[in-house]
Amino acid sequence: MNKNLQTLFFYHEDTKHSQQKYARSVGYMDWATQPDPFRSYNGAKNIVLPLALENTTPPYHLLDSDLPCTPLVRESLSQLLQFSMGIAVWKVSGESSWALRCNASSGNLQPTEAYVILPPVLEEQNSKSTIFHYTPKNHGLDILAEFETSFWDELPDGSFLVGLSSISWREVWKYGERAFRYTNLDAGHAMQALTISAKMLGWKLTRLDNICDKDLNYLLGLKQENRFFESEIADMLLVVSTENVSSSLSIESLLENLPLRYDGIANKLSSKMQEWEIIPKVENATSVMQAPQKSVQQSKVLREPTMESKAVIINRRSVHVMEAETSLITKKQFHTILKSVYGSLDGKENSAHLVLFVHRVEEYKEGLYILVRNSADKEALKEHTYPSFKWQESELKNLFLLEERDLRASSKAVSCSQEIASDGAFSLGMLCSFSDQLQAHGTHRYKELHWECGAIGQQLYLEATSIGLKGTGIGCFLDDLVHNMLGLRDNRFQTLYHFTVGRGYTDSRIQTRVAYENR
Repeated sequence: MNKNLQTLFFYHEDTKHSQQKYARSVGYMDWATQPDPFRSYNGAKNIVLPLALENTTPPYHLLDSDLPCTPLVRESLSQLLQFSMGIAVWKVSGESSWALRCNASSGNLQPTEAYVILPPVLEEQNSKSTIFHYTPKNHGLDILAEFETSFWDELPDGSFLVGLSSISWREVWKYGERAFRYTNLDAGHAMQALTISAKMLGWKLTRLDNICDKDLNYLLGLKQENRFFESEIADMLLVVSTENVSSSLSIESLLENLPLRYDGIANKLSSKMQEWEIIPKVENATSVMQAPQKSVQQSKVLREPTMESKAVIINRRSVHVMEAETSLITKKQFHTILKSVYGSLDGKENSAHLVLFVHRVEEYKEGLYILVRNSADKEALKEHTYPSFKWQESELKNLFLLEERDLRASSKAVSCSQEIASDGAFSLGMLCSFSDQLQAHGTHRYKELHWECGAIGQQLYLEATSIGLKGTGIGCFLDDLVHNMLGLRDNRFQTLYHFTVGRGYTDSRIQTRVAYENR
């Protein structure tokens, strides 16, 4: 086993929560060093984009149909960014206020940054291709670099790129050593948020999977000395286009003419940082060449009419309290939610399966279920879990009842004693094919597995919201206690993210303020 894999397996085991101990963190909120959730580049010219709140958007249930493509202009680019990476609302409690964004984030810490690489489209670009950084606080773009390139000749007209990066310190500040997991879950949330926002404009989104992190860091200017106080690392590069694009598209011609130094100095996010030795180690161990994954047809879901898509996005919320007495849902609602994440969300073969703790679903027995999202793993799942499991197929294809019993106490226990896991209609864990994937495809796959889980989480949020329910991502769970419930004895499969759905309690003491109300 190579050194990077050793580092990664050690990191994953060492950052598991258990009944004996939680993964290491400071253990309290050091408010004096809380990182700024908004990145800006001092000295770079900032373009303020027009707001898209008044734009008419397609009904949510039509997003998987063939919608007409919107031209790439200032207004359509603005809409894409606002309904994916922008601020949904501000929350106010007393003298405190905080922004909630359209892409869900663990603890609302927002480690993910977005960069846009555009062909000459905007008048401010001086007829050159441009690298921008998106500034959600004012819904604008920092101009970082302008250059000439022939790269766009390889793509359909109206294509452009979005790069996502992570500032892990924002998560580390609260969550310590486990933060790298949450940072990558958030990147997956952002990727799916962009996917949905692109669909609203009739656009398609493709993640390039033949790029090394070194090239992507170079493209986004993240390793230029003296421009950054805190580390920021590149995650993924996405093509937004009117047509499907090959995920193996080369960016060599794009890299050829980049300026050596970009404009702007990144703002300092906090006065000082905690030192966690394992975080840069695992970042370095996973910052390697990606291994292309098998492509499959992207998921298309037939839905019943609901609400306008922008309303679903703007009204998506995490809840802290589920109302057990009102969280009974119908079989139809249950199926609608699961169908929305059954197929591939990113056009790649699924690695995550959903282990469900069903509490309050009409016509469903209480118990432990599994939604197998890739049939190739079914026999291995049967082999590695308890032989006593029923594997009784339900009315929904590839949803199997494993064990019939009341799991409310168990789901709460494995979710760090959080009642939201037991008081909703159901909760779930995302069980991934793990060690085989890492051995076969390398350490970068660890990030990609978390991206897949984060994308599922974002879709679950939106689907629940669209039918009048609420959801909450759960990053605090007792890893091996979940595995023990399933009979898993090795790391062939590992749970990477949890989620709960039901009807949530709204705290009337916290007020809601419209985003960008001063513009």
